[in-house]
Amino acid sequence: MKLGLVTSILDGTDFPEVIDVTSDIGYECLEVACWPIGNSSRRYAGVTHIDVNNLDAKRIDEINSYTSQKNMNISALAYYPNMLNEDLKQREMHIKHIKRLIENVHHFGSDTVTSFIGRVQNLSVEENLSIVKEVWLPILDHAEKYEVKIGIENCPMYFGKEQWPGGQNLMTSPDNWNKIFEILDSDKLGINYDPSHFIWQQIDYLKPLYEFKDKIFHVHFKDIKLYEDRLDKVGVLAYPLEYMAPKLPGLGDIDWGKFVSALNDIGYTGSACVEVEDRAFENSKESILDSIKLSYRYLKQFII
Repeated sequence: MKLGLVTSILDGTDFPEVIDVTSDIGYECLEVACWPIGNSSRRYAGVTHIDVNNLDAKRIDEINSYTSQKNMNISALAYYPNMLNEDLKQREMHIKHIKRLIENVHHFGSDTVTSFIGRVQNLSVEENLSIVKEVWLPILDHAEKYEVKIGIENCPMYFGKEQWPGGQNLMTSPDNWNKIFEILDSDKLGINYDPSHFIWQQIDYLKPLYEFKDKIFHVHFKDIKLYEDRLDKVGVLAYPLEYMAPKLPGLGDIDWGKFVSALNDIGYTGSACVEVEDRAFENSKESILDSIKLSYRYLKQFII
């Protein structure tokens, strides 16, 4: 298993510096943020460390030469919009861009793109499932053509009133995974497994590893802390950020020893990338760097 970092937290840092920072700490791989330039203002979105719309042979060689020099691997190219955006113009732009990632990921020694399935947040699960088929079958045809895997993160993308009522990603639970895998029957579609999103949904974060072991293409290391006093006050139907918060690994409610043990049980030998979204470490560049170092130091005890 390779321990890596999702590069989104290093927004404003150019690609060589991202490589320098992470390799000096000890990380072995990167899930590289690849948004279209100037496309999103959402927190942790809109970050571009590889611009797939402006690649040529020279730029590809520069990236690969520097990553090789620093003994760094690229685990995946990452793009996390709402792929089922109800604004059809935006939806088409998202589809076009993820296809660009699919076409280019092999240049960097990887066969994986990470993203969200998406959701029209005002429609039911059943209504969204019909849209999933319409939007994703052509994307998966493209992935099969280029022999690329797509790992879908299980984040509900539901945090506050902006995402109410249904959130912006349908791939939220084992039940929904089964429904989507039945509709999109492709060996190129799988999971970017983030245990933190199961904590606040009150779903067991270990059992699905065993059930879906053949569908786990990539892993995120992120923690969540539930604040029981707040939950007692507002209940599970409140906006999630009223009773929980993303934290660095080891500072929340996940038992990382058990989680990594389960990954070992299922024979997972792929990439596992820290995703930093802890507001307590965002008040300065130094704090962000501290968060990356602390996450590595904590998780390295579980990974050889």
